[in-house]
Amino acid sequence: MSNQKFKHINSTFDPATYPRDLKGYGGNPPKAKWPGGAKIAVQFVLNIEEGAENSVIHGDGHSERFLSDILGTPEFNNRHQSIESAFEYGSRVGVWRVLDVFKEYGLPLTTFTCAAAAERTPHIIDRVLEDGHEIASHGLRWITYQDMYRETEREHIRRATEIFETMLGKQPKGWYTGRDSPNTRELVVEQGGYTYDSDSYGDELPYWLNVKTAQGDQIVRKPHLVIPYSLETNDMRFASSPGFTHAAPFYQYLKDSFDTLYEEGATTPKMLSIGLHCRMIGRAGRIKALKQFLQYISEKPDVWVCRRDEIARHWYENHPATENNTANWL
Repeated sequence: MSNQKFKHINSTFDPATYPRDLKGYGGNPPKAKWPGGAKIAVQFVLNIEEGAENSVIHGDGHSERFLSDILGTPEFNNRHQSIESAFEYGSRVGVWRVLDVFKEYGLPLTTFTCAAAAERTPHIIDRVLEDGHEIASHGLRWITYQDMYRETEREHIRRATEIFETMLGKQPKGWYTGRDSPNTRELVVEQGGYTYDSDSYGDELPYWLNVKTAQGDQIVRKPHLVIPYSLETNDMRFASSPGFTHAAPFYQYLKDSFDTLYEEGATTPKMLSIGLHCRMIGRAGRIKALKQFLQYISEKPDVWVCRRDEIARHWYENHPATENNTANWL
């Protein structure tokens, strides 16, 4: 057999213009140097979306159909009372149960908070800030932006920023749309003031991108930090099929993920992102998984449980953008 190196079959492929980065750190991730020599950074996200979802009373043409305990529900062009009440559980009950658990363990989290949800539940924002958690922008609405006009999405980003500046007295550091569009990242960078976004599921460490953005009449590139999120160490699997049916498999999956990264962290520390939703993990039959996991990692040494803005600050200070570690975002 020939030992000649593999040659690209598609001779038209040009890695300089291909609009995806499939290489990443290329099997040689940086040494994260987490504070205190931690083997792993564990980052919990609590999504606050209730009151920002699709609803005709919000001016939408249909009801919400995504990420609730009512699986497979169709869209209606009228109010969907069952869906509305499933979301209301999150703001009426679930959020308090989750925040109480984190307060009990004295651990921080980041909230991905929709600006429209924040406006409608300012009492929740007060509690989040009182407990010392980070509020990152989850956009104006919890809707799909994929096919939205660029100008409309730009206005949504501007409006969300404005709402948070009014409510918090400052702009959030982080951004996560989730149901984003091909324009989202460029528009977030264009808006300015955001030190990171989390609209990526592509790594276990933060990474830098050079993002095109408008600056006056010119298009320039700016280094931009991406702190990846996760849709698999995420309680949204309770609302999917196949998915988690009760607390035990969710806890086991979190534990297995932690154990692998913790072991690898002896030489190459990584980050474990865990996604939570008030209306999902806040249910009485599921919260046990979260409690068990918090207890488990609390008994381990060299674990940094942190907020996303803390990870961003650490990466800016210890792994700044350079020509060699920053890929072009096309």
